[in-house]
Amino acid sequence: MTAPPATTHALVDALWQAVVHGDEHTAVDVVRGARADGVGEETLLLDVIAAVQERVGREWAADRLTVAQEHAATALNERVISGLAHDRQRESGAGGTPRGRVTVSCVDGEWHALPARLVAEVLRLRGWRVDYLGAQTPTHHLVSHLHSTGAEAVLLSGSLPTRLPTAHAAVTACQAIGVPVMAGGRAFGPEGRYAHALGADRWAPDARAAAAVLAKGLPAPDPAAARQVVDDLPHLADQEYTFVARSRALLVRQTMGALEDLFPPLRAYSDEQRERTAEDLSHIVEFLATALYVDDPALFTTFLDWTARVLEARGVPARSMVAALGALEHQLRDFPRSLHLLRRGTAALTDRPLSTADTCR
Repeated sequence: MTAPPATTHALVDALWQAVVHGDEHTAVDVVRGARADGVGEETLLLDVIAAVQERVGREWAADRLTVAQEHAATALNERVISGLAHDRQRESGAGGTPRGRVTVSCVDGEWHALPARLVAEVLRLRGWRVDYLGAQTPTHHLVSHLHSTGAEAVLLSGSLPTRLPTAHAAVTACQAIGVPVMAGGRAFGPEGRYAHALGADRWAPDARAAAAVLAKGLPAPDPAAARQVVDDLPHLADQEYTFVARSRALLVRQTMGALEDLFPPLRAYSDEQRERTAEDLSHIVEFLATALYVDDPALFTTFLDWTARVLEARGVPARSMVAALGALEHQLRDFPRSLHLLRRGTAALTDRPLSTADTCR
């Protein structure tokens, strides 16, 4: 049963209070009580638990939750999902004949596993036999698993755009053995633009859509039609992505040195602040490389805008990022696509309204 919006909102609020205070017993009671009252399990998974997890991410970004609190909340939501699954198994027993067998896995290097877990549970509710492989599944282990199980399809989940090159390798490897791939998650961009660019057989925006696509069936790819990375992304022939990706450590180190002059407040930073700055620079270079991989400035500018908001919530001026992009421009002056991305990023940051952190410096 789908719960009325007012009921759903009340459940989200109740579960949020339990999760944010680390009260596992109350969290489980909220969900079990709703289920006993007739609220469908799919509604609880996608409209309640997933909504609470979205709020966890927003509160962390706004600096109202620490990293530890965010991790604790995510772990608690995972246990609530497990409780629902165990209750279902006890009540239904072995169940009937499954509709088919599929594998749900995160891209290698992707540690945000909860979205994939939600997809796996929804598919089980819809009658599928699901092999859920969890976070950070190396591609060769994924392929080995497919060989041994005969899965009809792979549902590949990704939240971090920087894992798109690895996702591309997973897509082509699975297709090379005749298994179709459906991609999902925020990493694959608005309307799944990067899923399509990387050659995935299908894309789904959420668990319900993924179940609907599976119900229609995915045609198996022809293993003989193997392709190379440049077949999907011919712009990679210029080697800019390869250079930036492999030079990340050097680019970060040189940029940190240049920032001493471009952004003088850095000189007064503590060791911890400098370490965090280096981490931010590393992320900037990593997203720059990924934007080069898919040849899309929007991937880079969207990341910069999000990072600026996160930094401003912590009292760090966004203009410090403009200085960093300037330093990277100097280092990558011989790489036209990189320069274009960096200049687009600088323009996007410059056009943002000044924050309190900027005006106080």
